[in-house]
Amino acid sequence: MKQSIFHIGCIAVALTGLPSCNSDTQSEKPVNWSTQQSTKMNKQFSAEEELDINLFLSRKPEWNMTKTGSGLRYFIYEHGEGEVALPEEYVDVEYKITLLDGTECYATAKDEVEEFKVDKAQVESGIQEGIKLMRQGDKAILVVPSHLAHGIVGDMSKIPPLSTLIVDITLVKIYRTKRL
Repeated sequence: MKQSIFHIGCIAVALTGLPSCNSDTQSEKPVNWSTQQSTKMNKQFSAEEELDINLFLSRKPEWNMTKTGSGLRYFIYEHGEGEVALPEEYVDVEYKITLLDGTECYATAKDEVEEFKVDKAQVESGIQEGIKLMRQGDKAILVVPSHLAHGIVGDMSKIPPLSTLIVDITLVKIYRTKRL
């Protein structure tokens, strides 16, 4: 992962035209970066992240993860009896978001919930996908790869670039319309 971040920095230096640490001159050279090179770089990042996720999950055998086509992994460890959340509905959730190394990034305050509109809010696409797999009252662990979270730049605050997120989430309540 650290190598990937180093490579991103090198690419950023190359794309901005700034001289590298090893450069003796400051000549301006055109940057020739192709779609093919970007695709290759993204595949490398994805392969490294997949290895990191698999290594992490190998230490959590009690998490009976299911992997979706997008790469999201989820495990519902406590089942509720409510309905499934649908697009355009509002949900109240409690959550804790950590990195693979256990660093806590965000969490709802004790005895508080966060409300958002399913598929319409500024919430990570991996969390949106996970919520739609849950019923009211479910508690789940989501393993959200960076491409379903904050991607190559992170959130510019607590989540670093290319970070996989571990989200412990409870779907507390589903509302058909926004609460007043």
